[in-house]
Order: sequence, then C-alpha cells, then structure tokens
Amino acid sequence: MPNYFYVAKNLKGELRSGTAEVKDERELARTLRKEGYILVSARSEENVSGKKNFGIYIPFFSKISLVDKIMFTRNLRVMVGAGVSLPRALEILIEQTKNKRFKKVILEIKKAVFQGKNFSQALSKYPDIFDELFVNMIKVGEESGTLEEVLKILTEQMNKEHQIISRVRGAMMYPVVILLTMFVIGILMMITIIPKLSKVFSDLRIELPVTTRFVIAFSNFVAEFWHIIAVAAVIILFLIQNFLKTEIGKTIRDTILFKIPIFSSIIRKTNSAQTVRTISSLIEAGVPIAKSLEITSKTLGNIYYKRALLKASQEIKKGNKLADVLGQYKNIYPNLVVQMIKVGEETGETALILKQLAEFYEEEVTNVTKNLSSIIEPILMIIIGAAVGFFAVSVIQPIYGIVQGF
Repeated sequence: MPNYFYVAKNLKGELRSGTAEVKDERELARTLRKEGYILVSARSEENVSGKKNFGIYIPFFSKISLVDKIMFTRNLRVMVGAGVSLPRALEILIEQTKNKRFKKVILEIKKAVFQGKNFSQALSKYPDIFDELFVNMIKVGEESGTLEEVLKILTEQMNKEHQIISRVRGAMMYPVVILLTMFVIGILMMITIIPKLSKVFSDLRIELPVTTRFVIAFSNFVAEFWHIIAVAAVIILFLIQNFLKTEIGKTIRDTILFKIPIFSSIIRKTNSAQTVRTISSLIEAGVPIAKSLEITSKTLGNIYYKRALLKASQEIKKGNKLADVLGQYKNIYPNLVVQMIKVGEETGETALILKQLAEFYEEEVTNVTKNLSSIIEPILMIIIGAAVGFFAVSVIQPIYGIVQGF
C-alpha cells in the first residue's frame, strides 16, 4: 500500500500533519474521521518525492540571492500568521518561487517536514542557503511558539542587510566601470593603434625615447601573447580568489582595506551596523547572548570582527560583560557602540538599544556611500589623467622630434 502525507483539521480548527500507509485517499479520510479529523490535503510519497519537473538548472546561474530568501521568509510569515499549516505554506511557496534550484530545495524541506522533522532541522541541511543565524532563530521560534514573530525579525534583518549591500555596491559601481573602461580602451590601443605607429617610426629610422620604446615593446608583447595573457589572468584570479578564502588571505585583505582611508570608514560602519543588528535580532528572538555572539561572528565577512566576537563569546561565558570585552577592540568598534551596549546592559534593554544603534549606523553608511562618488572622482581623474598623459607623451614626443628635424 502507498504511503500518504496528509494535512487534516479537527472541529476546533487545529491542524495535524503526518504520514499513513493506506489503500487510497478515501480510506485515509475515513481513518482520520474516526479520530475526529477532516482530511484537508493528501499526496502519495511518489508524488511528493518528485515527479515534478523543475527543469534543468546550472548551479552558477541558479544562485539563490538574498532577495529570493527575503521573499521566501516574508511570504512564509504571512501564511503562518494567517493560520496556514507549514506543509501547505511550503507547497504554495514552491509554486511561487521562480528560481529552479530554490524550488527543489523547498520541495526537499517540505518532504522532511511531512516526515516529522522540525522545520529548523530541514533548513539546516542547506547551510549555503540558510545560515546558522537563520536556522537558530527558526529553532527558537519553533520551541517558543513564536515562529511568526521570528520570521518577521528575520525579514527585517535581511531587508536591512540587503539595503546596506546595495548602497555599498552602488557606490563602488562608478569607479569600477570607469577603471574597467579605461583598461579596455588601453588594451585596444595596444593592439590596434600602437603597432601602426611602431611601423611608421621603424620606417623613419629615428631614435625613440625610452617611454615610447617601452610602450611599443609592451604593445608587441600583448599583440603576440594575448591568448597566454588571458589564460594567465584567469588562473591568477582563480588563485587569488581561493587564497582570499584562507585565514591568511582574509587577514591580508582586511588589513590592507583597513589601511585605505576611504574604505576603512565604510568597513567600520557596515560591520558595526551588521553586528549590532544581528545580535539585537537574536536576543529579541530569545537566543542567549554568548550564543548570539558566536552566531553573529559567522555572518560577518571581516576577519577582525569575526575574531573579536568569538573572543567576546568566550569572555561572556566566563561572566564578563559585553561592553567591557568589546572595549578592548576600539580599533574596529567605535566608542559609541561600546558605550551604548554598556547602557543596554545596565538598563536591561540591550536588544532595543542595539536595534536603535543599528539604525544609526545604517544611516551613517547611507551618508558615507552618498558622498563616496564625489571623494573618488578626483582620484580617478588623477589616475586617468596620468595614464592618458603617459601614452600621449610617448606617442607625440617622437612625432614632435620628426617635425623639428624638418
């Protein structure tokens, strides 16, 4: 006999889900009716396990974005708040989700929930999608019966994170586009224009300046070995990317970024905002402070902030106060953060004060990123001017020498 996953409701409106090995849906409905339940929905194990075709997906192009997770969490909160059972809510989300990989993941989560596993356990199988912060907060919501409130907090958390990331990326887009355009134009000049000028200078048999000889030699090298350069560039980028994933690589990267005045301010403000926002959300959800610090450390990308919070978590377990521990890291956490946390600990309103502090630093990030383009623009102009000037002098100087010879 087939195994059915079902959702049923009693006269009080209470939902029940589970599995039953019966002949068909009619027999399942009769069995549940004897127990005082009315069958709401049922599906055989074969159908749930997967005869749905979600199409072919390529992992790289089917990456589950933060926006996908925000929509998933927000819609799930609405349905849970409306009294829809979790399996039914997940079934609806499968139909709503456009990302093919995410569809498959939600289907697997739904199957796990149908089989009696906790929602948090089902989510924990996909750490690349649902991080430790997400899973632990869902677990707290399940245990305390406040899943709707936890989903609301998670939605706010991810929305704020998305806003900060969008602002920083938007601010960095302008300089990246300018530098990339300049690089492409430079390569095109080396391949097309410089070789023609080189031939002219060679036919005239004139002595070329050092800068001109350098430009011509570099142009010849690029024109002859462009395919080797392209492969080497890809390999180097791959090696750098993997190196930056190591502890040493992260330390070197973050040390360099902290030394650059423009970026150090953004790093401090964004990481401070993310730290206090995440800790606030976890405390509000009922997670102990030591565990909150440990989870938050895993959500931060900067190695110095990770180490600081892991150290703070250990110190909290020994009985020390969070403000006193973070006070040792004044090079990464502004004094305002330490002082406000101290006030929160004294008043017992740590979660509320951290939430207000997060809003303050998020506003600071907005202000910094708004002015970033005006700060970077003069630096870009100097870099572009120097590059154009070097090429112009290298090309015009021998031509000017020819004109003087006549």
